[in-house]
Amino acid sequence: MPTLLLRLTGPMQSWGTTSRFDERDTQLEPSKSGVVGLLCAALGRDRAEAVDDLARLRMGVRVDREGLLMRDYQTATGVLVAADANPDLGRTVVSPRFYLADAAFLVGLEGPDMLALETLNRALLAPHWPLCLGRKALLPSMPVSLGRDNGLTPEPLEAALAAHPRIAAPRAEHRGLPVRWMLEHPSTGAQRHDQPVAPFATRRFGPRFVQSGVLDHVPEPAQAEPDAA
Repeated sequence: MPTLLLRLTGPMQSWGTTSRFDERDTQLEPSKSGVVGLLCAALGRDRAEAVDDLARLRMGVRVDREGLLMRDYQTATGVLVAADANPDLGRTVVSPRFYLADAAFLVGLEGPDMLALETLNRALLAPHWPLCLGRKALLPSMPVSLGRDNGLTPEPLEAALAAHPRIAAPRAEHRGLPVRWMLEHPSTGAQRHDQPVAPFATRRFGPRFVQSGVLDHVPEPAQAEPDAA
């Protein structure tokens, strides 16, 4: 089946799946709910609209550059009290926020319909709404689409992720080491609770299985030909 490739790079990313109340977490790789949300933004699809067609795509992630886990916090005063819905002016709430700094991910989305994937690629080239990397304030540093020619391949997910050249250099401490990747599997692997099962307005997500592994070799980007003298 064909595969659509996405480039997710930026100064900050955050892919939370278990955030509760005041704390906002992040996984070390993009969540499926976050990637589907990014596609919805590109298409201009409202939060109340169905996402079944996007959720059915099989997802894989190659970690070309590991992110540095960072912690920040926000404060708020005058927070509403649940008991009477009145603001408590003497209360200050501290909300921890976790991020990935300087990460680079190659994401693959595999599906049976080449025309549907072409529609997604065109939307990523000219998105309806701004694209973000997990949160609205976290913008990509490079186009998410890899272009009309490189963004879509007839290869299946595993082959597409393995064959595409690196989108970013690894950190110095990771040079020469295998590259991590995660592949969605129908029945076995670690469970992640980030599978959209209803429109985003309902905030309902189910489990999916993800298998982790490593690639011993990833192609390097082609070197540009020197100008003729």
